[in-house]
Amino acid sequence: MKKLLLLLFLIKISSVHAQDFKFAFVTDTHIGSPNGVAEEDLNRTVGDINSLGDLDFALVTGDITEMGTDEEIKKAKEILDELTIPYYVIPGNHDTGWSESGGVTFIQTFGYDKFVFEHKGFKFIGTASGPYVRMSDGHIPRDAVVWLDSVLNATPADQPIINANHYPLDNSLDNWFEMTDRLKGHNIQFTICGHGHTNKAYDFEGIPGTMGRSNLRAKDKIGGYTIVEISDSTALFSERTPGVVTQNPWRKIPLQNRNYELLDGYPRPDYSINSKYPQVSAKWSYHSDANVISTPLVLENKVFFGNSLGKFEALDTESGQVIWSYQTEGGIFSSPASYKDLLIFGSGDGNVYALNSTNGTLAWKASTEASVLGSPIIEGSTVYVGGSDGKFRALQAKNGMVLWEFEGLEGAVVSKPLLADGLVIFGAWDKNLYALNQKTGKLAWNWNNGSANRMYSPAMCIPVTADGVVYIVAPDRYITALDIHSGVELWRSNDATVRESIGISEDKKLVYGKTMNDEIVAFHTRRSKAEIAWKINAGFGYEHVPSMLIEKNNALYFGTKNSTVYSINPLTQTINWAHKIDNSMANTVNVVDDHSLVVSTMDGKVEWLEF
Repeated sequence: MKKLLLLLFLIKISSVHAQDFKFAFVTDTHIGSPNGVAEEDLNRTVGDINSLGDLDFALVTGDITEMGTDEEIKKAKEILDELTIPYYVIPGNHDTGWSESGGVTFIQTFGYDKFVFEHKGFKFIGTASGPYVRMSDGHIPRDAVVWLDSVLNATPADQPIINANHYPLDNSLDNWFEMTDRLKGHNIQFTICGHGHTNKAYDFEGIPGTMGRSNLRAKDKIGGYTIVEISDSTALFSERTPGVVTQNPWRKIPLQNRNYELLDGYPRPDYSINSKYPQVSAKWSYHSDANVISTPLVLENKVFFGNSLGKFEALDTESGQVIWSYQTEGGIFSSPASYKDLLIFGSGDGNVYALNSTNGTLAWKASTEASVLGSPIIEGSTVYVGGSDGKFRALQAKNGMVLWEFEGLEGAVVSKPLLADGLVIFGAWDKNLYALNQKTGKLAWNWNNGSANRMYSPAMCIPVTADGVVYIVAPDRYITALDIHSGVELWRSNDATVRESIGISEDKKLVYGKTMNDEIVAFHTRRSKAEIAWKINAGFGYEHVPSMLIEKNNALYFGTKNSTVYSINPLTQTINWAHKIDNSMANTVNVVDDHSLVVSTMDGKVEWLEF
């Protein structure tokens, strides 16, 4: 009897771990990097993989590009297509965070942004990990989590799984626990990742993890990648220098049937702050089926917003129930604006849409030459909106006809413009802040902070103005004051580490900034010099997301990277209340009145808060 049981056990093990095989693990290729050698490094790796002849496929785990531009993605695919074995690729934060298409081009180019396939008894699952179009922590997209559930539900309990992700499955992802909890319910053998550019062994709540080196050469003469060798009992990880040597394995993971205990005690998001401030609660909460990365609009007893799968939704303000929805062909990162009975917004599919607010029927759409990720602003009967095709447009709100176009932008517009003193003012991911004549679209002036790095562009900030001065903040961690008529720099200050979140008081006497560590800071609105009026330590910790500060009736509202919404009294510099929604980025809030606001989060939550 014992021999029979042993035989059955060995049969089961052999059925789970089938034939031996090897695959290439390539990550962080960063095509388009300023030093210009990333393409050479990837070409060398592709040639080397082809020459070995014993690799079954390749996994490419994100950051294939530097800025996620259409050109960089196209070039990366051209190089990877030279592989003579199958390859599977997922995006990383560099491919999505600055994407001029909101991730549309990645999907169109490669055909997917997540993958699942089976090879010799193993199931390989790869997911995207954002963030998309906004600076934030890493985030497994809401639609990818929904998709993962369907994949795992169709997976036999004993089938071995290998997971691929760009980020490690730790708190560098704001929703890491959604992955670990799901994977631990199955026979997950190990997970691989990039992001950190180095070989590193991990343990993710019992799940073995391996970070691979970047394909970039860094300070060496030649870049490199990883060869993973799978046998019945072991996974071996070896660094490969293309054309030179495969080093001895540096990482060994035993392969076996795994039964993970879903133990308490692992770190999870802390919601105790909600108990501290019981005066605020959710009237309702709605969870969209994809990320929401914009500010909802409240109009006619409805809440309107779009999600990253291109769905535009209308909810009832009382119940949070869906009234209607409209599907576009690209992700929506544009906050809607209203004109009479029309809702106007941009889509990653390259169109500006106008929908009837009552029933969601299409009134008109205006086609552009690339994605429209920027948010429109409307004055009178004119819509002002920037795109990713190098143009900023003024459209007739009633029919979408073009009134004027400004050409010459060298980066995407992803934020909302400011209208003031006959000018439309906005930033782009080309290092510049622009001011155009509102009537003609002619350039009045442009300004940049002098940095050669596009990542320091004033692109995410929504500028504010007072008394002929425009104020902006940017990833260079300065607040800058410019003369609104000439664009002349009046002053710059890094006395507080502000980043991309800004606001202005209702009386225009203070301009607010959110720092990268705990503080809200208020500057006097002055032309002559930067002068801090006050600071408050709100205790929100490290912070880097672009969520603007909104003042209404002597209360200042803002959200954070872990979706905690704060209300602060700017007169007394004290916290009125705070409330945590989920654990992802909170977008700029929409303050409805003195006792309610609507907030959306990157994970697709839309909540109506009452206080």
